Amino acid sequence: MTLLSSSPSSSLPFPIPIHTHSSSSSSSRFIYNFSVISNLSSQIQCSASTTNICTQPPKINTSLLTIAESFYEDELWAAATLRVRSFNRFHPDTFGLQDHIKYLAEREFEALKERVSGKRRGFRRVSCINASLPMSHILTLSLSHDFSSACKFSVGGEDRVVVGTLDLNQCLSLPDEIAGTKPEGNEPDITRAYLSNVCVAEELHRNGLGYELLEKSKLVAHDWGITDLYVHVAVDNEPAKKLYTKSGFVYESDEPAWQARFLDRPRRLLLWKGVTSS
Repeated sequence: MTLLSSSPSSSLPFPIPIHTHSSSSSSSRFIYNFSVISNLSSQIQCSASTTNICTQPPKINTSLLTIAESFYEDELWAAATLRVRSFNRFHPDTFGLQDHIKYLAEREFEALKERVSGKRRGFRRVSCINASLPMSHILTLSLSHDFSSACKFSVGGEDRVVVGTLDLNQCLSLPDEIAGTKPEGNEPDITRAYLSNVCVAEELHRNGLGYELLEKSKLVAHDWGITDLYVHVAVDNEPAKKLYTKSGFVYESDEPAWQARFLDRPRRLLLWKGVTSS
């Protein structure tokens, strides 16, 4: 899975593309200036049966897709698990790996419940918005059993799988992130919101799930009375920047270099989108 957006929880380590709330950038750590090594690495990746880098991802039946706010604990757990899978890279031979993954999921789950229930100070309202597909459809796509079982929840007697998730945060600013400037005037915390924890299952990239999640978040933001919507994105994260640009976000400001160095992460851009009735 790949990360698309920033996170207010700061409860997880954030390494890799496709966004932005990374305390470190693994992509910057493993860049070599030797073309032979680079080509060999590409050949190994393309020949590996466990990767989707050189294969076309399966196409989903969009008529079965549901994108909605989450209010139940089992769905929040599925979203937390997807985030752990998205925001981390694990070596399969790591000792105690499953226990570590479970620990990270539990930590994100508890933080997510706290935010959604309104108990996190500094947030007026937080909503977890998930994209999900029926388990029966997921099984036809020949995806890994680990993914389908880890991100599963049940609703109305049907097993479904969370395939994308994000948080919509109504607040003045997110922890450790540059704040937006709009709207000007009184009580901007009422009409300002931020997106965070945006991710889509890596197995299902290029199905338009990220874009549909963003569109749903705009509708929820409008219902809340939000007029100005923000998202943070790493300056070198081209896929995420293209996604947000396609969704109508524009550049507002960027993080000072000293702050990025202090937080040991790639520098952030702050993008803005006006929320209208249309």
